[in-house]
Amino acid sequence: MVKSVRELEVGDFLNAGLTVAEANQLYRLLRDILSQCLSDTDNDNQPSLIWRHLVTRKLLKPSFPHSLHHLLYHSVYHSAFNTQHASLPLYWFPSLDNSKRTNLGRFMETHAPQLLGPSYKDPISSYRLFHNFSLYWSLLLKELSVSFVEPPKCILDTSDPSRHGGTWLPGSVLNIADCCLQPSSHPYKPDDSLAIVWRDEAFHDSEVNRITLKQLREQVMLVANAIDASFSKGDAIAIDMQMTVNAVIIYLAIVLAGCVVVSIADSFAPKEIATRLRVSKAKGIFTQDFISRGGRKFPLYSRVIEAASCKVIVLPVIGDDLGVKLRECDVSWKDFLSSSRQHPRSHHYSPFNQSIDAVTNILFSSGTTGEPKAIPWTQLSPIRSAADGWAFIDIQPGDVYCWPTNLGWVMGPTLIYSCFLSGATLALYHGSPLDHGFGKFVQDAGVTILGTVPSLVKTWKNTQCMEGLDWTKIKTFCSTGETSNVDDDLWLSSRSYYKPIIECCGGTELASSYIMGSTLQPQAFGTFSTASMTTGLVILDENGVPYPDDVACVGEVGLFPIYMGATDRLLNADNDEVYFKGMPMYKGKVLRRHGDIIKRTAGGYLVVQGRADDTMNLGGIKTSSVEIERVCDGADECILETAAISVAPAHGGPEQLIIFVVLKKGYNSDAETLKRKFAKAIQSNLNPLFKVSLVKIVPDFPRTASNKLLRRVLRDQMKCELSIQSRL
Repeated sequence: MVKSVRELEVGDFLNAGLTVAEANQLYRLLRDILSQCLSDTDNDNQPSLIWRHLVTRKLLKPSFPHSLHHLLYHSVYHSAFNTQHASLPLYWFPSLDNSKRTNLGRFMETHAPQLLGPSYKDPISSYRLFHNFSLYWSLLLKELSVSFVEPPKCILDTSDPSRHGGTWLPGSVLNIADCCLQPSSHPYKPDDSLAIVWRDEAFHDSEVNRITLKQLREQVMLVANAIDASFSKGDAIAIDMQMTVNAVIIYLAIVLAGCVVVSIADSFAPKEIATRLRVSKAKGIFTQDFISRGGRKFPLYSRVIEAASCKVIVLPVIGDDLGVKLRECDVSWKDFLSSSRQHPRSHHYSPFNQSIDAVTNILFSSGTTGEPKAIPWTQLSPIRSAADGWAFIDIQPGDVYCWPTNLGWVMGPTLIYSCFLSGATLALYHGSPLDHGFGKFVQDAGVTILGTVPSLVKTWKNTQCMEGLDWTKIKTFCSTGETSNVDDDLWLSSRSYYKPIIECCGGTELASSYIMGSTLQPQAFGTFSTASMTTGLVILDENGVPYPDDVACVGEVGLFPIYMGATDRLLNADNDEVYFKGMPMYKGKVLRRHGDIIKRTAGGYLVVQGRADDTMNLGGIKTSSVEIERVCDGADECILETAAISVAPAHGGPEQLIIFVVLKKGYNSDAETLKRKFAKAIQSNLNPLFKVSLVKIVPDFPRTASNKLLRRVLRDQMKCELSIQSRL
């Protein structure tokens, strides 16, 4: 049992791994903080006040063992972890001075006094008032590097009732890639500013590579000229590569030339590649001969030609020469560029300007809800995507932004546009993000914003591969893709003296996150503190009726249909049927479906509890997989992760709770022991009526290529097993 913070002694710090000198010093400083906080008559506020003193005074050093961070966090918030309905344990708090230096805080200080009048106080206390202000988008466009050839007639036209989300920026003409590449005074983005920094994984001790905005523009224009020589305007051209500097150049060149990028993840099998090429009607594809990751080479070109009959342009993963023999119809990167280099002005190109609703990118859903949907991004999508990064992640000129991802997933294009439309530097690591080499790149590149997925953080923490590195330049972490683990996030935030982890939850079809963390609000691990700017949502009860906005509740989320950047079409499905059919009306408009189950706490924070199809009914009580997994993950030290599903018996009856377990490397346990521990943890922390029917220990979980857990696959496997058992 963890002690409360007032019960801690020097010996507890020694047991957590501190030296005698460190333990004595920390104990003395902690007692000083406790004596200061005793005068606070608000007992509920005392834990957060104590924690705030610890982190603002930087007493919890990144070099301290994680066991010490864990001990103090759980001791300070002892009552929150041992009392039902207690306030969320907050770990990060905005200061008024810093809030005014954030993008959104500065923006509010400039515009809110005029828009809100005397009700405006400051960026922290007035954030909620400003959140839904209708003039936000007209003002925000001036903050990004967006330049229109023809300006929009208005911001939003809602005259067409068939368009649920309205028509945004009608009449405007631009080329969004050109906006990324041109210098600007606001945001400050001169030609000599750093556009990209990168490193190949085999060169850990080499200098970080750099390319300026002017050099990037010249390289993109060179490739755009080569694209003109081989393709026609409007052609769909796929990219199936690691997210390298060349991949980014190719992406921007395709858009600059008036063609359409088809995003394909480099992990896909030939069948998945073929599906995406067929649906998008791609006329060509850029790829690599191999993938280099973790010191090993994996075939990529061979997978692509098994799927593709169209022209393939092949880049070498290392050096200038290809490691494979090409088909007659395919061409090497070197030969592809040679046609452009013969052009008298090869580094100059006139961008192909198009209307705001012209498609520039075809992305595909991750497949968590079935077959992947082909989702077209227009030129509006990058603006929305970059705007959320500007407002909530606080991406500014001079920032160095790194997020291990791929152009096949929404975070790839999001990362490109968030950097280049905000004036930040894009940081790319050509290799595996799972080991020390990636962490050293983060350190050496001076990364200030680091994006992750929870499974990546879990690996870093469990393998201790980032020990000895200095990540204290990081001002903000970000996380998306899965539900975060509190202890893993505690480890991550502590690497940079407890900087905020901005949780992001959205979708490819939204071109953004609909709920996020914010640097203008206190943050709790694994939670979202706000809807994104101007986004409206409700949480629906079992009858599709919205709960009041100030009520703690759990239910399926419904999004307001007026949503800047959300798709209004799909290439291989009916957009209305997928996102609107069967959804209830709210204030005269049909809500947009997203499919998440959301919990709203008494303090207004939001927690994603899985997908609507991950909801289970146990003994007549609805709960979510994520809620059960949170409790079970901490039931024993041998557990790496759990997956909870429920399955009805083959011949009917109540749903049975089944928990799958992956053990940590080097640990052993058995299903019956874990079943007892899970039952105790669930009954103590959730509901004594929830019974664990079965525990299965497995080597790993089925996941999508973007690493999202596929509970429906586990559910189908168990249905099959139970059906066979019933027949026997």
